[in-house]
Amino acid sequence: MEKRVTGFLFAAGLGTRLYPLTATRPKALVRYQGKTLLDNALDKLFSAGVEKVIVNIHHFPDMMLEALRAHPESRRICISDERAYLRDTAGGLRFAEPFWDDSDLLLLYNVDILSNIDLGKLLEYHVESQAEATLAVRNRSTARYFLFEKECRRLCGWRNVKTGEQIGNPIPEDAEMLAFSGIHVLNTDFARTIPSVEKSSVTSFYLSAANSHRILGYEHDEDEWQDVGKFSEFRNLLS
Repeated sequence: MEKRVTGFLFAAGLGTRLYPLTATRPKALVRYQGKTLLDNALDKLFSAGVEKVIVNIHHFPDMMLEALRAHPESRRICISDERAYLRDTAGGLRFAEPFWDDSDLLLLYNVDILSNIDLGKLLEYHVESQAEATLAVRNRSTARYFLFEKECRRLCGWRNVKTGEQIGNPIPEDAEMLAFSGIHVLNTDFARTIPSVEKSSVTSFYLSAANSHRILGYEHDEDEWQDVGKFSEFRNLLS
C-alpha cells in the first residue's frame, strides 16, 4: 500500500469522565500498567507505519507539551494547539489541516482507547474497499450505535437505544447496529469537506455525508478493546 499516512491522536478533551484522575493532569497522562495513555496510543500509531502523528492539546497543555517533547519519536509529532478553543473531533481535525495536507490517509485514534487491533489490516481494508472513510466497530452493548447496510456494511444511520433518537433516512429494516471503537481511517480529500474548523463532531460529519460518500464499517470483534475514558471502567480494569 503506497499511501502517505498521517496519524491523528485526539487528546485534547477535558477528561471529565475520568475525574478525579484528571483533577491534576490531562487524561492522556493517566497511567495504565506503568505507561501513559498518550505513550500507549502514540506507540500504537507509529507501529502502524504512519509518517507522523498529530496530537491536539487543550487541557493542561504545558504538561502535554513536556510529555510530547520527551517522546522518542518527538521529531515526528505535530502539535495542534487548541488551547484557545476546544473544537471537538471534526472541527479539530479540519483545524489541523496544515499538518496533514501532504498526506493521502488519516488514521484517527482516541487517546483513551486500549486495543490490540491490527491497524495495518484496517488500513489495507480501507484502501482495498475504496472507502472514503472506514470506522472500526464492534458488536458490543452501548447506548449509541452506528447503523450499517447488512450486505455491504455501508453507513446508513445512527441510533440511541435509550432515548429512541435516530438519524438517517431511509434506514433498512435489517440494518446492523454496531458500536464505534474510536478508531477510524479517512481519505484526506474527504476530510477537506468538513465544513468548518469550528466546534463539531466527526460523528455528525459522517452521518451528514453517509448518503453521498462511501463510509464503511470494519468489524473487529476478535480483537481486545477497552474504552478507559470513564473512571468506573478504568478502576475495574485495574482491579
